[in-house]
Amino acid sequence: MNGPTDEQIRVLAYRLWQEAGSPEGRADEFWVLAQQQLASEPGMGSAAPGGLASDASASL
Repeated sequence: MNGPTDEQIRVLAYRLWQEAGSPEGRADEFWVLAQQQLASEPGMGSAAPGGLASDASASL
């Protein structure tokens, strides 16, 4: 069983960070939060619901 990819974690962490108002100095906190959320998803090796995979290019 595969866990979430770094790309999936990065995209979700960035989204969570933006939703929290883009606070400085908390990158690690959002990375861990994204890891935990993705790990709790069924089929954690695939993109999480909500179109995270399609949002990756839009976030760059």
